[in-house]
Amino acid sequence: MNSAVTLIAAVIILLGAAIGYGLNAPVLGGVIALVGVILALTLRTAAEWERAVVLRLGRFAGVRGPGLYFLIPAIETVYAVVDTRRQSTRISAEDTLTADAVSVTMDSILFWRVADVKRAATELTDYQNMIAQVAQTSLREVISATTLTDILSNREAMDDKLQDLIRRKSDGWGIGDIAVEIRDVKIPPELNDAMSRNAQAEKEKQARVTLASAEIAIAQQIVEASQIYQENPVALQIRQMGLIYDMNKDRGATILVPTTMTEALGTVVALSTAQQQPPPRPAPPRPATPPPGGSVPQV
Repeated sequence: MNSAVTLIAAVIILLGAAIGYGLNAPVLGGVIALVGVILALTLRTAAEWERAVVLRLGRFAGVRGPGLYFLIPAIETVYAVVDTRRQSTRISAEDTLTADAVSVTMDSILFWRVADVKRAATELTDYQNMIAQVAQTSLREVISATTLTDILSNREAMDDKLQDLIRRKSDGWGIGDIAVEIRDVKIPPELNDAMSRNAQAEKEKQARVTLASAEIAIAQQIVEASQIYQENPVALQIRQMGLIYDMNKDRGATILVPTTMTEALGTVVALSTAQQQPPPRPAPPRPATPPPGGSVPQV
């Protein structure tokens, strides 16, 4: 009997007493007060998520609720009030050996709810404790059958495996909507350090392989460039001057160029200038000079 039922019954009993004494009608007041007492004994309420398991002379009489429901006084009793909301239970397995003989500690969360109120209340002595115990033993079994690598790398598969095992063990208990999520996996500190060093070594190995691949690609490009410069020395000289310009365009420093490079550059500039200048015009013929003596030879 909750506070609402108690308040209703108290109001009816006080009303009957007031009518009996105030109106001088004891019979009517007594009847009203008796109704209040009967309501106090028979009227019950259940919340939206609650279900009341009612027994009639020790036998299952039904599931009542939510809202108002009535009981037969001295014949029907409420055996249990079951919460049908989705619930969570924390389960853990400490120092459990995996399939490859590694000691781990695992924390998980079990989500569940009561799907069949009659079975959960009448066929199980303590359904909350029993589902928690089944989940804990199932967690240890799954850990023992799984390697540490699979536990750390594929938690979703382990969640599904654990969930299926708990469902099979609790089949027929009236428990439904079972789901499991692994929260944390703890391994020994020395093994954790070893795994960290192993991962660091693998990363360094990958970096060295990548660097070696880059060196091979650069060497191939250099070989191809050398072949081009070998076939065209002018391109090589231009490339050298371009590199000198790129290195000193923002510094304003004075560069001493070797004589061989200057001569090669001068040859290149002379050839380029010669190709750009027009060809020279032929000189006009010079007039003949008469011989001394004033006579012109006859032809």
